[in-house]
Amino acid sequence: HRDCHLQWVLSPVKRVQQFPSPQCVWLPKGSPKFGCTLRMMETNKLSEEGPPFTLRRFHISDDFGFLLPNPLKELPPFYGSWTEIVSQLSYLIENHQLRSRVDKLPLLSTQHLRGHRELSLAHMVLSFITMGYIWQEGETGTVKVLPQNIAVPFEELSRALGLPPILVHMDFVLVNWKKKDPSGNLEPIVCSPGGESTRAFILVTFLVEKAAAPGIKAVAQAVSSILQPNNRLLEEALQGLAKSLKDMMAMMKKMHEYVNPDIFYAVTRLFFSGTVLLASSPVADKMDNGRDTAQAAMLNVKRKAKDRSSMFHSIAPFFLCPLLAAFLHGMREYMPPRHQAFIKEIQAAPPLRKHILSSGSKDLCGAYNQCVAALVDLRTYHVAIVTKFITIAGINARAENGKLPHSMSPASFLEGRGTGGSPSGALNFLKSVRDTTKQALLCF
Repeated sequence: HRDCHLQWVLSPVKRVQQFPSPQCVWLPKGSPKFGCTLRMMETNKLSEEGPPFTLRRFHISDDFGFLLPNPLKELPPFYGSWTEIVSQLSYLIENHQLRSRVDKLPLLSTQHLRGHRELSLAHMVLSFITMGYIWQEGETGTVKVLPQNIAVPFEELSRALGLPPILVHMDFVLVNWKKKDPSGNLEPIVCSPGGESTRAFILVTFLVEKAAAPGIKAVAQAVSSILQPNNRLLEEALQGLAKSLKDMMAMMKKMHEYVNPDIFYAVTRLFFSGTVLLASSPVADKMDNGRDTAQAAMLNVKRKAKDRSSMFHSIAPFFLCPLLAAFLHGMREYMPPRHQAFIKEIQAAPPLRKHILSSGSKDLCGAYNQCVAALVDLRTYHVAIVTKFITIAGINARAENGKLPHSMSPASFLEGRGTGGSPSGALNFLKSVRDTTKQALLCF
């Protein structure tokens, strides 16, 4: 079929062939092309075995959602020099020793990495080292060139995983967690400066992602219920999604308990801000990878750690939030390709709102409105978080200007910007998204 394409991902180890989701065009038995029905048979078998829209097709976990279950904690011994540096990352940055240590690293081949988990861990390790290398001296001492001993392998890993060479949400939280002890306490595998507050920011974000897992599963169930159709299962899915959204907000509230707004504003977000933020930063980062300038400028002025999580991207198009969906579309390049494919397929599904309106079911309308209300509440709380950790923290930082130690002085180009360098208008944007979401409510 002409709409079926083969996507090739260049890996340092080998080329991995990825097929599109099963598509079928039924042909009469006498058709000349009737023999080419292997994919059609697979699709038919899938629909007989279970719902036509499942998380397993996108390597998304029922229990962990977009989080990688039980991620690897250590790279193979060949990459011991990377592991040694990243295990001391905060200390080396705070003592201005990271760059000198990185400059002495050997240029290691990525060919000894096997499988998605090792590639993901290696990408995370190099992304944190890269951010630390760039921002070790704050905004006034940024570097203009990354040494090839980290630039080359970082670029290779990014190509293999279909990600940009930057610290993305996958690095920050999805693969960056481990059990600290047998009782189940967690800690990040890698952490940047900011002490317990930065560690808490990573772990609270993990908890929000974990709380989203049942909601992601519910979205898949809802899509399947529309395609089948089965309104009883759809109602159950919407009820599950509403509960998940409420649980996400409960986890988000832990930011107030464990994350220090002043440390977050002045320290934490700098290392999650990307490489160069618009024209307001004096840096023009390039990778010293021995190639021509056009290829070397992999880290450019548009590389910033944008709104990272795939979960909001999954929910927005489902509830016909065009303002948010359009804004988030440009951020998908920062997500793993399989997560992008999941979101794209949700957008291609029959419109939920239209299906519910045509059903005439008050119970279904009620379940739908509960979801929308929970999403509005979550957006409202997100506005409150940004107000406290960006707006108010920024006012306090300016009031204390000159009184703070150098390590606590916020970067001037980040004033009023969010974690990923979003402009000050982001607060107004979030409010408009919330208000637009309210318009999705149904009257019955």
